[in-house]
Amino acid sequence: MVKENYNVIGVMSGTSLDGIDLAHILLSRHENRWRFEIKEAVAIPYSEDWIARLKNAVDFSTTELEILNKEYTLLLGKVISSFIKDNKLENLDAVCSHGHTILHQPQNGFTLQIGNLPNIANLVGQKIICDFRVQDVELGGQGAPLVPIGDRFLFPYYDYCLNLGGFSNISFEENNTRIAFDISPVNTVLNYYANLAGLEYDDKGKIARSGKVSEALLQELNALDFYSKSYPKSLGFEFVKTIVLPMIEKHSISLEDKLRTFVEHIAIQTALAVPKKSGRLLATGGGAYNDFLLERMAFHLPQMTFEIPDDKTIQYKEALIFGLLGVLKLRNEINVLASVTGAKHDHSSGKIFLP
Repeated sequence: MVKENYNVIGVMSGTSLDGIDLAHILLSRHENRWRFEIKEAVAIPYSEDWIARLKNAVDFSTTELEILNKEYTLLLGKVISSFIKDNKLENLDAVCSHGHTILHQPQNGFTLQIGNLPNIANLVGQKIICDFRVQDVELGGQGAPLVPIGDRFLFPYYDYCLNLGGFSNISFEENNTRIAFDISPVNTVLNYYANLAGLEYDDKGKIARSGKVSEALLQELNALDFYSKSYPKSLGFEFVKTIVLPMIEKHSISLEDKLRTFVEHIAIQTALAVPKKSGRLLATGGGAYNDFLLERMAFHLPQMTFEIPDDKTIQYKEALIFGLLGVLKLRNEINVLASVTGAKHDHSSGKIFLP
């Protein structure tokens, strides 16, 4: 008989570099429906040195990346072990870890998430399920987004699930098929400019609110090729570093105006990405705390009901869903949807490492 209750840890590090999210999760399947409870959860911030290394890794040589991967796996092992010890967690079925994306080039058949080396199982002393993206890229998919199957199983009551992290992505059902794709950069750009102002992030969008929209920049951003591509499609930090930031920097406008313009850009692209302009939309990720961004989205989608869940779900939804992906892998069930990634077929992705 297949097990129906699971005790796992979900681990996620996003492109916004705000740290490593860890969530202790209880998952259960009852009458063909998944239920979850997020128990202990914590976000461990990166040191300034680690932020710098992860930001610059896109330009590292192969040898430098190998060293980074080994050292990041050690860091992740320590962080997960401390989380288990601090919360006295026992009888875990698995630790389900995303790792940290350094390179994402599905068009070249390549994606790299560091922190997924086999020795992490020995470092943590637990069964580890990780490296969820590589197999999908090998099957011709984008390797992203992976969250939509979790949206389908854990949040079925919403018409749209919008994640506002380093990048935004959306998922929804269309003709009994789950559709999902990345929309635009969000906190990768907003936090970059907040950092230049000496801040971790633009609290509630206050700086952006004080600026003015540069119509010239807004038009240029909205005309980027990515937005006219059909899904499945996904974004990596390379897009921000090589295309978006240089485009913004060509404009001699204030930091406030750059933030204001980019918020407007995110809101417009979000409205364009939604096929039906009404319904219930669940917003999660760090951007869900950006009041001004949500106001601008509501302005462009006046018929949409924006719903913000409890803090744990906002902050740890991706860790939660990677916990579910790991459980589905344990059950040898589909955890990646071809309709979302463009892979040759649905599949059960991830590697299992035993201590």
